Order: sequence, then structure tokens, then C-alpha cells
Amino acid sequence: MELPFEEMFDTLPCYISVQDKDLKVIAGNKLFREDFGDYSGRHCFQMYKNRPEKCVLCPVEKTFQDGKRYHSEEQLRCIDGRQVSVIVNTTPIFDDNGEITAVMEMHTDITEIKDLQKRFEDSQNRYRELFEEVPCFLSIQDEDLTIVDANRLHREAFGNGLGLKCYEVYKHRSEACIPCTVLKTFNDGIVHTHEEVVTKNDGTTMNVLVHSTPLRDDRGKVTNVIEMSIDITAIRELQGQLTSIGLLISTISHGIKGVLNGLDGGIYLVSQGLKKDNQARVEKGWEIVLRNVGRVRSMVLDILYYAKDREPNWDILSAQTVFEDVFSLVKDKAYDLGIAFENEIDENVGEFEADEAAMRSLLVNLSENSVDACRVDTKKEHHKIILRLSGSDSHILFEIEDNGIGMDRETSEKAFSLFFSSKGSEGTGLGLFIAYKIAKSHAGNIELKSEINKGTRFIVSIPRKKTAEAVDESVWLGQERRKPHVEGEEDV
Repeated sequence: MELPFEEMFDTLPCYISVQDKDLKVIAGNKLFREDFGDYSGRHCFQMYKNRPEKCVLCPVEKTFQDGKRYHSEEQLRCIDGRQVSVIVNTTPIFDDNGEITAVMEMHTDITEIKDLQKRFEDSQNRYRELFEEVPCFLSIQDEDLTIVDANRLHREAFGNGLGLKCYEVYKHRSEACIPCTVLKTFNDGIVHTHEEVVTKNDGTTMNVLVHSTPLRDDRGKVTNVIEMSIDITAIRELQGQLTSIGLLISTISHGIKGVLNGLDGGIYLVSQGLKKDNQARVEKGWEIVLRNVGRVRSMVLDILYYAKDREPNWDILSAQTVFEDVFSLVKDKAYDLGIAFENEIDENVGEFEADEAAMRSLLVNLSENSVDACRVDTKKEHHKIILRLSGSDSHILFEIEDNGIGMDRETSEKAFSLFFSSKGSEGTGLGLFIAYKIAKSHAGNIELKSEINKGTRFIVSIPRKKTAEAVDESVWLGQERRKPHVEGEEDV
């Protein structure tokens, strides 16, 4: 059964109006009349938008001009004040001669769709704000380990790394880390956690706890992985201070036993000398007692030095004497391993102000690191370490150079981090950390120059005089800790 045209026109579930060339409404369906009122003698722009003049871009006018159909999105206002979002479609109406006599304009209500779209956009903005402001480092990576998105904290710490590989941004590597937890998550789709040392844009090293989490599409396939890194540097440094006490006590335990045996021996000689009125034996025994008491004092001071932060025990020192003491302490170990151990001294280097025990510890640590670097290097037949001493008007320079195994850039950047060791189970990761700690407490610095398979060079620069910049060790152990200069990096 066919419905009359007028009835069909009125029952359509959208706004239908017919307009003449002056944009006056000459017909409208029931829904149009209900929401926009009586159209008699009124223009479309007056009814739809309460405008006194036509719209700048009018699809009805364009259809009158070229006879084509047009569509657009508009916002209309009903007579009850409601805002209605619509999709507009125009269709020309021709007479028997093919002339356009009117244009039919159909408005489809999409208000609910636009509201949903707005809520979706608001939700996206809220999630984006959460992503941007979450207090940890977030990056999203694809299967090639390319960073495709990163939050504000990440950009501030590592710069704009979008489009770069994660290992280039975090570690200045030329290839992926082994193992790589992001790749693991791509492979098995589960969360992985590990700890890393990364380098920020300003050269600061940082201990981070990393979580890799899969992002899936609607079919469950892992399309990206989000990597969340939490700064745990302060925690690791606190652990380090506590652990270093235990390591130190373990290291000197045999020394303490030897000191006690020495004291027993000295006391025995003193006691026997007094009984037999043998002054020579008393003096010899007393000398042994005094020597071992000195050793006890030295050990206790070492424990206090590593167990808590303290100001250096400043004294005027002969740079050459300190240098020669260190050389004599390390040379036997080097010679036993078949390593040539040489020194070059500027005998006019003079004096400087420093903590003698601390400076000796600094230089011994660096020298023994060079010995170990030569010991583990199996690619060369002959190894050599050179200790150099020189100075300027303002600084004393100690240099330790070896032709051992060397370090790549990533290892160099981590070398002075607490408990990082390139020696695997053989190293504690304390030696270089403590050396840098001592240098900073003297307002000095350690420059590291190294190349893999070629060798390493440490340059220790210490001011001749105690300066205002000489800081308490606790300052650089905190969040502002910066790593030493590594050759090949730009100064920041």
C-alpha cells in the first residue's frame, strides 16, 4: 500500500525543509515544525541558528549555483533552546525545463554520536594527561625497539627520543641490550621486570627499576610495549652505604686477626723483658705494640670513612711522596702478573692539601683497576701500566694508563656507579665508586678515557688548596649526583 507523499514527508525521522533561491523555507516536515516552529516567510538561517544573515558557507546556496549535492556538519538551535548536532545533505529540485526551483535540505540528528565522541576525546585527554604527568619515565616502543611515544618526565630526562632506538637513547649503544625485556614481552606477552643503569641527557647516571608491559589490539596481538622506569638511585645508594660497611669489615677481618696476633707477640716480649730485666726485649716488644696499635687506629678510621660521610682530614702533602707510596703498594701485584709497571714523575710538582689516607685509597683503587683490566685481557701478549704525576699552578694531576681490555661507551658511563662492575663475580663495584667519591670530596674530578680492546686512562685532578667547592660526600651521593666526564661526550 502506497502512502501519500505528504504523509511520507512528515514521517521521516529527520529534519526536512525545502527552500527557494532566497533561502526562505517553503516546506518542512513534522519534526522540523515541532523543533523549529512556524516557517512561514522565514529564512533558514533565522530558524536554524537565529542569525540575522545567511551563513558564510551555505550548502543550499551552493546547490542552487551548480546543481550538485553537498553535505556538512552543523549545530542547530531548537525553539526550546536545545543544541542539536546534525549532518546536512542538500538535493536540488528541478522543474520540467530542468531548472532548479528549490533545494531540499535534510538534517540528520547526530547529537548522541557527537556527545559520545566528545566523551571519548575527553577520556583520551584525561589518559594523555595521566600518561604525561605520571611520576616515572614512560616510553612506548614498537617491535623494532623504536620509541613511538614518551611522557614529559621521559623527554625532560632523555630528550626527544621519538623515532630513535631505546638503547641509543638510554645507553648510547649501537645494538639492542642482551637480554632485552621489551623483546621478551613482545615474544611472550607478559610483564617483565629488571634493573638497569641508564644515562640521562645531562650526563647523570641513574639506577632504574624497569617494567615492560604489553599493549594489545582488539584481536589480542601485542602491537607495542610500554616501558616504565622508576628512579631507585637513592635507594641503591642507601643500600650501598650499608653494604659497604659489611664488605669493608669482611675485607679487613684477616687484617684484624693479624693485628691481634701482633699485639699478643709484642705484649709477650714486653712481659718477658720486664721479668728478665732485658731492656732490649722490652723496647722491641713495645715497638711491636705501638706499630699494631697504629694499625688498629688506621683500620678504625677506614671503617668510619666508608661507614659515614665525613669531611676530609686536610693536611699539606708531598704529591711525589703520595705517588711513590701508591706505586710501591701496587707494583708487586703487577709484577707477579707479568705486567710492566712504570712511572713518570715531575719532581717539581710540589705539595697539595688533601686527606692522605683518602688520596692513597683513591689512587690504589684506580691502579688496581688497571691491573685487573690487563689481567683479564687475553688478546695481547704484553701489558703495561704507566703512572704519571704532574701539576699546574692550581691542580695536581695523577694519571693511570693501561693497555688492558678497555671499555665501550656504555661501560664507561656506568663505571663510577655504585656496585657496577665489568669483572662479573670477581668485582664488588665499590672501587671506582669510592675513588670518585673521594675525588669529589676534595672538589676534584676523575676523567675517564677508554676504548674497547685498547686500554683505559684515568686522569685525576685535585686542587692544590682546599677550596669553597670542596663538598661533603653526602651532597653528591644524593639526587644531584653527576658522573665523571667521559671522552667523546659533549659538555653540558
